Amino acid sequence: MEENTTINPGAMPSNREIRNAAFQLLKGNWFYPVLCTLLFFAVSSITGTIPLGGLLAYCPLVFGYSITFLLFVRGETSDDDLVTKPFMVFKSYGRYLGASILVFIFTLLWLLLFIVPGIVKGYSYALTPYITHDQPALPVRECLRRSQQMMKGYKMKLFLLDLSFIGWILLCVVTLGIGLLWIRPYFETARAKFYEELKSRQNS
Repeated sequence: MEENTTINPGAMPSNREIRNAAFQLLKGNWFYPVLCTLLFFAVSSITGTIPLGGLLAYCPLVFGYSITFLLFVRGETSDDDLVTKPFMVFKSYGRYLGASILVFIFTLLWLLLFIVPGIVKGYSYALTPYITHDQPALPVRECLRRSQQMMKGYKMKLFLLDLSFIGWILLCVVTLGIGLLWIRPYFETARAKFYEELKSRQNS
């Protein structure tokens, strides 16, 4: 059971505090995030059967799914809207496709050269979905650059936040993957909370 922890407004909170804050947002409010995740998995599975078409649909959809939980953290979406919010990216398809494909290509190129630098590079771009949403007038290449800038000194922190979910993910083996319907919203909420905390401190 996660603890209810008050985040210190002066310093970047610990990963445990971020995770606990995410859990509190979801506590008693799991139905629509889980339903949203179920629909996301279903559509992703369908698009995954189409080689190139799947990539063109899946990449921006992943952005949309992450942005949905940013809106959830901010309280900017109603419960029923939460289910369909990942698909909002198709209203500005070119922008989100461009940003997601660039992240995919740059990360892949680094991974092909060296595994560890590729993973590090992936974390440099981790905030791109949120920045693409928050800065709609910003060119997509600049969104990637802003993400790199914001993540300087915080890549390891986000990596450790992700790593802290490993125990929950292993539980998915016991549940034959069904547990992912709860773990993925928890993970995405924590990542969105990480972005909000980092942004508020860097903008202050």
